Amino acid sequence: MWYRNWLAEIARATLTALAAAIALGAAMPAGAEVETALVTGGTVKGTIAEGLSVFKGIPFAAPPVGELRWKRPQPVHRWPGVRSAAAFAPSCMQAMDMLKIFGAPEDISEDCLYLNVWTPAKSPRQRLPVMVWITGGGFSLGSTNLPLYDGKNLAKRGVVLVSIAYRVGPLGFMAHPALTREGGGSSGNYGLADQIAGLKWVRANVAHFGGDPANVTIFGESAGGISVSMLAASPAAKGLFQKAISESGGNFGPVRVNETDGGLSMRSLSGAESQGSALLQELGAADIKAARALPAAAIQKLAGPMGRFWPTVDGRLIAGDQYDLYRAKRFNDTPLLIGSNSDEGSLFMPPKVTPDELVAAIRAGYGQKADAVISAYPHATEAEARQALANVFRETAFAWPTWTWSRLHSSQGQGAVYVYYFDQKTPRDPNGSNHGDEMRFVFGNHVQPFGPPTPREQELTAQFMGYWTNFAKTGDPNGPGLPAWPRFTSANAEVMALGDRTGAIDQPNLAPLQVFDDYYAWRRELAGRK
Repeated sequence: MWYRNWLAEIARATLTALAAAIALGAAMPAGAEVETALVTGGTVKGTIAEGLSVFKGIPFAAPPVGELRWKRPQPVHRWPGVRSAAAFAPSCMQAMDMLKIFGAPEDISEDCLYLNVWTPAKSPRQRLPVMVWITGGGFSLGSTNLPLYDGKNLAKRGVVLVSIAYRVGPLGFMAHPALTREGGGSSGNYGLADQIAGLKWVRANVAHFGGDPANVTIFGESAGGISVSMLAASPAAKGLFQKAISESGGNFGPVRVNETDGGLSMRSLSGAESQGSALLQELGAADIKAARALPAAAIQKLAGPMGRFWPTVDGRLIAGDQYDLYRAKRFNDTPLLIGSNSDEGSLFMPPKVTPDELVAAIRAGYGQKADAVISAYPHATEAEARQALANVFRETAFAWPTWTWSRLHSSQGQGAVYVYYFDQKTPRDPNGSNHGDEMRFVFGNHVQPFGPPTPREQELTAQFMGYWTNFAKTGDPNGPGLPAWPRFTSANAEVMALGDRTGAIDQPNLAPLQVFDDYYAWRRELAGRK
C-alpha cells in the first residue's frame, strides 16, 4: 500500500506545479514582457517601462522586527493573491539626513528586507546573465532606491539587474555576548547574512525573471565592495555567485587590537561584543530583551550616523583574517574585476590640515611605521598636508586592499583578475576621481550633483557599462569596440586606466603601497601575538 500513497503524493505535487505554470502562462502571453512571477512567498506583479519589466519591493526575508531584531534573516512570510511590486520598499534604519543628500525617498523602517529586479527578458526561459548590486555607505548607510542605482540602463544591455537591501548600523552589525549565546557562538554580521539570504533568493527565483541562476555576478561599491570581498571569502556564500566586481572595496587588513590602530576596521568577536555591551548600557537597556523592546529610531539616534558599527570576525560568516584565508586558498574562486579611484580619500577630509596635524595624526595611528608613512608623501604646506592625509586614507581604505586582493587572487586562485584605476580630473574634482565618482558611469545615471554628461563622459559611460556587462556575461570585460583590458597576473601586473585616458598602465602609487605592505605585515604580526 505504501506505493499508492507515494504515487498520490507525486500526483498532488505535479498538479500543484502545473496549476502554477498555467496561471503564470495565462498572465504572460508569448512574446510579452515578464509582468508577473511566482516567487518564494507568492506571486508578484511588476510594471512595464522602456521595454523592461521592473519589480520593486519584493520581500526576500521576514521583517526583522520584535523578537527577530538581531537575528539571522528568517524565511519570508507568504502572502495571498498577487502582490504589487510597483514601488520601492523603505530604506533600512539609518540617518535620514544622510539619505536626503543622495536623493532617496524619506522613508525608513526596520522592516526593510526587500529587493528589486530589472529584466529585459521576454520570457522566463531566456536565462540571461544576472548582476546583483550591493550598496555602499560605510555599513551605516545605504539604500537601493537612490536615483543613481536605477538598474534600467544596465538591464538594457542584456542582463537581469537585482539590488538587495541589508540592515546597517547597530541593527545590522551589533554583536553582544547574549546574542552570541543565542547564535550558537557568533553574533553581529546580520547585514552580511541579509546579503547571503538575498543571494539565496536569487538562486531560487531569478529564473522566473529570465535570469540564469548559474551565471550570477555580485557587484558593489565602498562598503558594498567590501561586502563583495567578504562574500568572496565566506564559506556561507559558496556557490551563490560565479563572478565578482568590487569598486573601491576590500577586506585584507588584520583584526584591530586597539581602537587607535590606523587603517584597520575589523574587530574580533570579543571586541565587537564589548562595543555592543556599551551601546546597551548607553540605551539604559538591562538586557537584549529590553533592547528589542526599544523603538528602532531610539537605537539609531544614539548610535549616530556613521562609522560606529562594522562587520566582525565572527568565525562563521567571516571565518578569520581574509589575508590569511587567501594565502591558505580558502576562498570562493571566481573571475574578479576590482579597482579604485585616484583621489577618493579627499571625500573624507576636513577642509584644512596643517603639516603638524598630519604628522600628529599619523604618529597616533601608525606606531613604529609612522615615519615611513609620513615620508611617503610631500607635506610641507597645508595643501600638501591635506592631500597627504587624503592619500593615506585612499591607500588604507581602498587602494592597498585592492592591490593586495589582486595579488593574492591571481597567485592563489584560478579565476581571472582584471584591475582598473579610475582617474578623471574635472572642475568639481581637479585632483582626480573622488570616492564613488565611477558609479554614474557604471549605471549610466548622470544625476545630481553631476549634471548632464559631456561627450567624453558619454563615451566613458559606454566603456564602463560595456566592460561591466561583458564581464557579467563571460568573465572577461573585453569586447568589440572597447580598448583591450589586460588580465592582471604576477608576471603582468598591469591595471586598466579609465577616465582621462583609457589603456593599460603600471600599478599607480606603487611606492606608498609598498610602505603600507610593510605596515600591514607588522600589524598582522602584532595581532598574532595578542
